[in-house]
Order: sequence, then structure tokens, then C-alpha cells
Amino acid sequence: MPTRIRLRRTGRKGQGYFRIVVADQEMARDGRVVATLGHYDPRANPAVIEVNAEQARAWLGKGATPTDTVRSLLRKAGVLKGGAGGAAASAAAPALPAE
Repeated sequence: MPTRIRLRRTGRKGQGYFRIVVADQEMARDGRVVATLGHYDPRANPAVIEVNAEQARAWLGKGATPTDTVRSLLRKAGVLKGGAGGAAASAAAPALPAE
């Protein structure tokens, strides 16, 4: 079962609020989830990002793939380091040859 770390939308129309969740990649956006890692409120000034870093690192270690948006949020929250996704992305991507 390939898993993804992604956003689940809650809130009213025009007042979106998101939960950062781990779900099977074939589930619907607001379908069944495996775990909830935190939440994201883009409407607050500044935007609020709360993530359980320990759980997030554990799921990344198990092979869960974050979406682009969640990867950006995890970087801002300090869970991932580096410009290209940190250790999780550098381990999966081959190194470019030096010229």
C-alpha cells in the first residue's frame, strides 16, 4: 500500500482549513486516512503550520511520499532540511555527475 502525506480539506466554502494526513495514494482527497500529522491554516496572518515532527519523520522513514505542497510545508515547519527536500529526497534521487 503506497502512502502519501497530503492535505485534507476541512472548513466552510471560502474558509479552507487543512489537515496534514497520511493516506493511501488511491483514496479520495477527503477519504479514509491512516494518521493525522498536523494542520495548516492558510487564512491566518501569518499562516499557521503545526506538525508533529517526530511522527512525520517516522512516516517519511517508512517510505511515505509527501506531495509538493506538503513538502513545502514540512520544510517551513523544520521537519525537512535543504532546498530539494532534504535527506528524504537526496536519498531517493541519484547524484548528478560533476563536470
